Amino acid sequence: MKIVTIIPAYNEEVAIETVVEGALKHSDAIVVDDGSRDNTYNLAKKAGATVIKHNKNKGKGAAIKSGLKEGLKNKYDVFIFIDGDGQHDPDNIPLIASHINGAKLVVGSRFMEGNPRNMPIQRRLSNKITTNLIRYVTGYNLTDSQNGFRALSRDVANLFVDIKYDDYIYESEMFYRASKNSIVIEEVPIGCTYGIEKSYVTKWHVLLYIFFIIRLMFRKLRRRIKTTKNIALNTF
Repeated sequence: MKIVTIIPAYNEEVAIETVVEGALKHSDAIVVDDGSRDNTYNLAKKAGATVIKHNKNKGKGAAIKSGLKEGLKNKYDVFIFIDGDGQHDPDNIPLIASHINGAKLVVGSRFMEGNPRNMPIQRRLSNKITTNLIRYVTGYNLTDSQNGFRALSRDVANLFVDIKYDDYIYESEMFYRASKNSIVIEEVPIGCTYGIEKSYVTKWHVLLYIFFIIRLMFRKLRRRIKTTKNIALNTF
């Protein structure tokens, strides 16, 4: 099984070498430098990763899509996604990848074994609200919809390269796209380290995410109406 770890990174010179070195113990590594203004590109290269450079900051979703396209071109079987800030432990890569046998999309969960220690309360609350909404819209019994530590099978990877969102919404839209295509998703309990990582989520991002959730609710309503009509037509 040929595995690659895709690491979206924006101004992550503090942690990127450690993340890449950890990933390379278990897989190949592609870093997508999303328009960083620091030394992320050079340090990722020095650590041994294949590095794709965006000339400007496009967003996490855009970085993931660039990494996916590169991985598909090089015929990898399993795509792992981890953040470049050091929150995720690369030693969990074999665990996440091993579950691809049954599932096509595997998501690391910080909540399957209780609330994570040291997780900021506001992040815990927002995650819970978002996860409940994603569960309702998609039907997946998720506990951690906002975790960026994921694995994806090559069998279904092409379904996710043309998602229109370039920002953080991309990761939530993955669940909706998966549900539309009846893709099996599995969660795996993992830990997470919280330290000096930076957040680039602005009030504008929050507003866009609210609009995204509203659109998801309308999509679910349309699907219910369509299903009801089909049942009614088949009855006659």
